[in-house]
Amino acid sequence: MKKENAIVLTKGSLATEAAKSAHGLIRGGDRFNILAVIDHIDAGRDAGEVLDGRSRNIPVHGSIREFLDAGTARPAFCIIGVALAGGRLPKEWNSLLVEALENGISIVNPMHQRLGQVPELKQAAQKSGAAIIDVREPRPLEELHFWTGEIYRVKTPKIAVLGTDCALGKRTTCSLLKEACQERGIHGEMIYTGQTGWMLGNRFGFILDSTLNDFVSGELEHAIVECEKATSPDCILIEGQSSLRNPSGPCGSEFILSGNVKGVILQHAPFRECFDTLEEPGCMIPSLEDEIEIIRLMGARVIAITLNLGHAEEQDGVACQQRLEEQTGIPVIRPLEQGMERLVSVIDGFIREDDPETTVTQLNNRSRI
Repeated sequence: MKKENAIVLTKGSLATEAAKSAHGLIRGGDRFNILAVIDHIDAGRDAGEVLDGRSRNIPVHGSIREFLDAGTARPAFCIIGVALAGGRLPKEWNSLLVEALENGISIVNPMHQRLGQVPELKQAAQKSGAAIIDVREPRPLEELHFWTGEIYRVKTPKIAVLGTDCALGKRTTCSLLKEACQERGIHGEMIYTGQTGWMLGNRFGFILDSTLNDFVSGELEHAIVECEKATSPDCILIEGQSSLRNPSGPCGSEFILSGNVKGVILQHAPFRECFDTLEEPGCMIPSLEDEIEIIRLMGARVIAITLNLGHAEEQDGVACQQRLEEQTGIPVIRPLEQGMERLVSVIDGFIREDDPETTVTQLNNRSRI
């Protein structure tokens, strides 16, 4: 895949969780070569340093004009790097997007809102010849797959990276784990299920929340089957979405059941009390032990717990890690602080012990219990 030059728009959100799409692109990817981030608050800094203190030679500019005047290589694409509740961009973004389009830079839009249907943006695109790519545009019905049971023929061990809440870094963990496995000589492939996974250039997957519900299970199955046929990997890593019991968007059982997944990495934010953005109604995150048990009842096993510590002090994170590992008897890892080496060892052990044989008969027998 040839990388295309791109800039990323965060509009003052670069240092916040809202810019998680930008964060993934800053960390790397195979689809786009990120030239700069446009963010007026952190202008003058390196985007990697803003993200995690690690320089990545991606400058932050205060505006598109400032970036173009700097004389850097010209971008073909301008990527909206935020994920906002409700999937809509505020209207104040329009002038920024029009500026990109008027300069012949195509827009990559990962939001639910179809920007190609916004008259002001559509007109600017038509005038300059630039494109508006709505990543979450639903695929035609004839291109979708229904679940068939072919997943039971897949012999490759499958591990889903699920979470106890949304906005925890499941995709980041999945992406970093894939890279770390490859560095260790383990051929891991990733099934993306969100818009950022596509933007990072992952080959196999689908965008779950723009897929008709009847076809989610089939699209997951199809992606896994095609991945095994095309690449014969040592393991398949599946990016999870939301959480099993987040009332604003429960998700996860389909990865285990429809994907016939036996291993789960469970991402957890131990210092969160309520589900993300659901503090006002008081929607509390269930206990880690309950989530582990639910996953077990679905026929899978939590093989590792990964922690998102937010802004907690390091000593608090270390103490929490040790406590949870003692309580659960499961390896607990802080991937961003410790790296992925221990998690790769867990994956290696799972691959060696895994027996993916599960038949329809076994599944039916289990359902009668």
